[in-house]
Amino acid sequence: MTESADRAPGDLDAERPSAARVYDFYLGGSHNFQADREMAKRAIEMWPELPQIMQANRAFLRRAVTFLLDRGIRQFLDIGSGIPTVGNVHEVAQAGAPEARVVYVDIDPVAVAHSRAILAGNDRTEVIQADLRDVDAVLGDPRTARLLDLSEPVGLLMVALLHFVPREAEPEAIVRRYRDRLAPGSHLVVSHATHEGQPDQAGPHTALYQRTGTPMTMRSRTEVAALFAGFELVDPGVVFLPQWRPDPGTDPDDRPERFTGFAAVGRRE
Repeated sequence: MTESADRAPGDLDAERPSAARVYDFYLGGSHNFQADREMAKRAIEMWPELPQIMQANRAFLRRAVTFLLDRGIRQFLDIGSGIPTVGNVHEVAQAGAPEARVVYVDIDPVAVAHSRAILAGNDRTEVIQADLRDVDAVLGDPRTARLLDLSEPVGLLMVALLHFVPREAEPEAIVRRYRDRLAPGSHLVVSHATHEGQPDQAGPHTALYQRTGTPMTMRSRTEVAALFAGFELVDPGVVFLPQWRPDPGTDPDDRPERFTGFAAVGRRE
């Protein structure tokens, strides 16, 4: 992609913040616009630990992909992938298994454009623009079919995604439709924002995201666990981000609740 970070391609509205681009800013990326940076800075003023929370989320993604590799998963469907900055799924997966295949899905046209430019020349990755809720469009896309064999186990990643799905859209039903199309042995990876841990911060942060095209709905531990209906949760279940299978030799965080995000992985029987 040749546009500078402050120029929107085509008719894209660069004045409205995008959750994918705000997340890119938190991770130290350059694929964001001024409106995204202003929103992120306002959020950090309210909640100084936000960049650390986003980095903890990215670290969970790395650990989860490595966990799936260890269990023989070699194909990944990353929905709500955003912009594939350092440490994304294909880098982790293909470092551990060069034959691993990854399909990225995002609804944000800028995220998709950047992704295609970044991944050009990698024939084991594809990027499609689609809405999470349109399961047929995601799974039926020719680019998905080129890389993923749905008769074999798939790693389905919905990392920092489902908190952008409102209750009335029934995220449990959306996940179920994907589950029903996946082979036994497939795994679901989820991280999700929560009001548990720091409830005083949740309200203002949720209100700030109302400015974007993807307002946020925080959920409880019980609600996040309900997303895994039909999957068997692997140990340690639904836990705060740094508590999910921390790297050996790392010191446990004495306040994991400050990361205000749950993480979990489940296996389809």
